[in-house]
Amino acid sequence: MQARFLRTAELLESFGPQGVGMPHVRPIEGKLWEMRMQGRDGIARALYVAAHGRTLLVLHAFVKKTQTTPRASIETARKRLEMAP
Repeated sequence: MQARFLRTAELLESFGPQGVGMPHVRPIEGKLWEMRMQGRDGIARALYVAAHGRTLLVLHAFVKKTQTTPRASIETARKRLEMAP
């Protein structure tokens, strides 16, 4: 999972959030995006926003157990975004 996370992060760094699409990332709502990772251990997601300049701020990462992204995970990421400097 970590290797897939790092590979997707490198793609985002090279091409920007708008230049990388499915199956690597997808928009969730507003400025919130979802980084999608799949490996032997299952499916994981990391919710992030594009911050200042070329900075990505990962707000919440979790192992996915249902087909949809849990609302509680989205709310956790939104609350962390509000607290971010």
